[in-house]
Amino acid sequence: MEIDKINVVGEHKHLQIREITDSGGYHRRVLTPDMDVSSEVQEIQNKASELWTDEVKASWTKFQEEQEALTIPKEAE
Repeated sequence: MEIDKINVVGEHKHLQIREITDSGGYHRRVLTPDMDVSSEVQEIQNKASELWTDEVKASWTKFQEEQEALTIPKEAE
C-alpha cells in the first residue's frame, strides 16, 4: 500500500491515513496519540512526533479515562 493522504483531526491530533491498495482502492485508518508508530513509514512517524506532544498525549489519556468512567455502570449506592 502507498500513503495517499494524512489528515490531522481534532484537538487530540488523530492522524487519518488514506492508503492506496494494490488493486487501486482505498484503505483508511486512524492513529491516536497512545499508539506506537515505530513500525509506520517515516512520514507518519515524523508527523506523529511533531504533533503528539506530551500535552496532547496527556489530554488524550484524560479524555479516554473520562469516557471510560461514563460507560461503567454505577452500582447501587
